[in-house]
Amino acid sequence: MNQETKRPNPRRQIIGTVVSDKMPKTRVVVAERAFRHPFYGKIIRRRSKFYSHDEHNQAKVGDLVKIAETRRLSNKKRWRLVEILKRAEV
Repeated sequence: MNQETKRPNPRRQIIGTVVSDKMPKTRVVVAERAFRHPFYGKIIRRRSKFYSHDEHNQAKVGDLVKIAETRRLSNKKRWRLVEILKRAEV
């Protein structure tokens, strides 16, 4: 018999900017997406805020970070910090 190996679904990853680091072990990340309006053709920009878990408090305001979807950690936290892509300039 053949055994099928099931791979877990890849979790969504988003790149965004840290806008708040005031909570311990939590960072607020804003991700912007742009799309073309289906009828009018205008480019529309939308922003989404994500609360992400940062265990070692590494990310600071202005950093460009990559976050990944994870299990629910609190009422609003469902993302975790994967890596810091670019540090904010002081």
